[in-house]
Amino acid sequence: MARIKPQALLLQSKKKKAPSRISPTTIVLFSLIVFMVVFFIFSAYRHFSHRSVHPEEQIHLGGRKGLSELNLKSTDVPKYAVIQTSKGAIAVELFKDGSPEIVDEFIELCQKGHFKGMQFHRVIKHYVIQAGDVHSIGPAEQWTLKGKHYSQLDKSVKHEAFMLGTSKAKRDNKGFELYITTAPIPDLNEKITVFGRVIKGEEVVQEIEEVDTDNHYVPKSTIGIMDVTLEHKL
Repeated sequence: MARIKPQALLLQSKKKKAPSRISPTTIVLFSLIVFMVVFFIFSAYRHFSHRSVHPEEQIHLGGRKGLSELNLKSTDVPKYAVIQTSKGAIAVELFKDGSPEIVDEFIELCQKGHFKGMQFHRVIKHYVIQAGDVHSIGPAEQWTLKGKHYSQLDKSVKHEAFMLGTSKAKRDNKGFELYITTAPIPDLNEKITVFGRVIKGEEVVQEIEEVDTDNHYVPKSTIGIMDVTLEHKL
């Protein structure tokens, strides 16, 4: 039997003690396990952090979102109306904040063409012009006495000239009439709901005011509304 040299024994001993190399498969498998552990920890953190939000806070956040959406919708509401009459155009600023329900009704009727062909059937100089159903008996019938004696009215007025309103009396959509004041009128708010103000076309209002009328304040010549358009800007 051949004897192994001491030098060869030393080399064999070193080879046995040397660590074995890690295979690529092991590295990939280890990396995948680490990734899965990190992903699981991250998912668990997101889940529990979301559950930690109190219901009151969720309601509050939802309310803020709804409010922003509501404000966005409110900005879409037209702020102006242009009344095209046979005498010219009258531009009106709508008081959405002061009379929201009336403004909404007015806008809806404009979109339906309710005011097309409507006539100014009562004109009281230095008082008011009224457009609507020529066969209706509106509040203007009750104002004629004041209209005749406007110069004697109380100077501490509660109503301004060139305001747009409609009657407070119960009505259906067909009874929605338009009133434009031509002078400051005391206590007019008791009879009509003001929902706008003339900002352009005051001279057109005054021209309508100056037409000849009969004893019942009905214009002798026809003055009508051609159309009413809604605008966001003027």
